[in-house]
Amino acid sequence: MPDGDIFLARQPILDRNQIIVAYELLFRSSQANHAIIENELHATAHVIVSLFNEMGLQSVLGKERGFINVSAEMLMSDMLQLLPSDRIVIELLESIAITPAILDQCRKLKGDGFALALDDFAIMQEQYRDLLPIVDIIKVDLMQIPGGALTNTVLKLKQYPAKLLAEKVETREEFEQCKKLGFHYFQGYYFAKPVILTGKRAEPSTLALFKLLSLVLDDASSNELEAAIKSDSNLIYNLLKLVNSVGAGAHQKIDSLSKAVMVIGRRQLQRWLQLLLYTINDKGQTSNPLLQLAATRAKMLEILYRSLNNQDTAGQEHAFITGTFSLLDTLLSMPMTAIMAELKLHDEVKEALINRAGPLGIMLKLIEALETGNFEAAQELLKQLPGLDAAMLNEAQMAAIRWVSSLSDH
Repeated sequence: MPDGDIFLARQPILDRNQIIVAYELLFRSSQANHAIIENELHATAHVIVSLFNEMGLQSVLGKERGFINVSAEMLMSDMLQLLPSDRIVIELLESIAITPAILDQCRKLKGDGFALALDDFAIMQEQYRDLLPIVDIIKVDLMQIPGGALTNTVLKLKQYPAKLLAEKVETREEFEQCKKLGFHYFQGYYFAKPVILTGKRAEPSTLALFKLLSLVLDDASSNELEAAIKSDSNLIYNLLKLVNSVGAGAHQKIDSLSKAVMVIGRRQLQRWLQLLLYTINDKGQTSNPLLQLAATRAKMLEILYRSLNNQDTAGQEHAFITGTFSLLDTLLSMPMTAIMAELKLHDEVKEALINRAGPLGIMLKLIEALETGNFEAAQELLKQLPGLDAAMLNEAQMAAIRWVSSLSDH
């Protein structure tokens, strides 16, 4: 297997406050998409070892835990002992036949410090009778359970010590229902897929922030920047607070926007806006999953573009803003065409965001394919970007994940 031919997707798992607490990791070698694998266990072992040795556990997971799907053969092998028990949750695929040997191995892994999760639970089967008391997390598949039957399913599961995780949550209604039923964790496209939610209003401060960032990246005049800041009282307060801080190096109190913009400088203003963008929610918590996803896309697009056009700094800025704004239709509950009409952005950026066209549009589609675990599509899109390969894609992905993780440390 050629080095670097590994594709990775991370799907966030959240708690009741919609804070990311773990990621489910999906990965595959590029050869596994089209070649006949004679020994699936060996192929998967190769991918896992490469993933953690080459990409690095910290880069992949940050501070969170990782869920890894395992088959019966993998479960019974020694391969899992290579993984850190305090960071990895072993996710038992629903296809595993629960035998006495499987149960003994689960107990052994628990004794070694691993947490166990049962994947895709839908129907109470007899074979689960001895397994459910052992596992730490039960992942309930909402797609396989009729809405009226979910309450009874939860009542049956609450007799076991395991925490409940609702997977394939696709709407706010499903999320709220599962919260009321007592689910501890949640996973699904509602949290990490760009779906416009009806009935959600855009926060003016959020739109003002995006407008200001687009002006900075477009090298707008100081008067235009000042006017954009004046449009939102929160931006005024936060900017003056920043520029008068000790770290900003101001020698006298600054109380005018024009002086504030001059003192802080364009690059520092851009950095401040990026940080503010990912911590802007009302509760003062780390950004929601969609904002983190947008941040990861932005940095990854910038790195990929730089790999193809190292000297084109303007194009790299366009790539970054394409990723940053790629989820605006979801965050603001507005059509992307309407948002683009309000923002002063380069035509190449608009074409990528509205139509997923042009080099930036293809790169964005490539990243979206990785996010959803559609590795076959990722391979085809890579072919449309001469100069990029799987190794470069992996490197960009890990660098972007590290960068987003560093934002949350500030």
